[in-house]
Amino acid sequence: MFDLITLLLLILVGYTAGTIFERRHYRSIREREAAYLNLPAITLKNGGYTDAEVANATLVYGNAVISIDYFKRILASLRNIFGGTVKSYESLIDRARREAVLRMKEKADGATVIVNVRIETAAIGKRANKKGVGCVEAIAYGTAVTLRTPG
Repeated sequence: MFDLITLLLLILVGYTAGTIFERRHYRSIREREAAYLNLPAITLKNGGYTDAEVANATLVYGNAVISIDYFKRILASLRNIFGGTVKSYESLIDRARREAVLRMKEKADGATVIVNVRIETAAIGKRANKKGVGCVEAIAYGTAVTLRTPG
């Protein structure tokens, strides 16, 4: 009986710690997104400016590798058995994509706009070849354009 209680306690602690770390990461993402709100990242190839207005154009990218914690992986496996939305994987991909875009924006220091933005994701790690997902990598890339100031 003691072993079962210990196992359940460890699972509860692990799940709680993973949830706390995920919430902290989301809070960090929201704060940084607010700081970069004035730097648009668009998928259009041109942001409505002429070539004469461009002072500088540079490739920028950001990537992030986010892992799902072991306890949420167990819950996701149960969800796969019964069907339905696997929220733990959705949040994993969401965090990876948002983090990659933020890191891309950090590298676009002083740019007016980032155009032609693309985001790619891939499952990586030793579980990538099997049914489960170990980690997700997201890479965001685009062209950071700095426009000339008039005058």
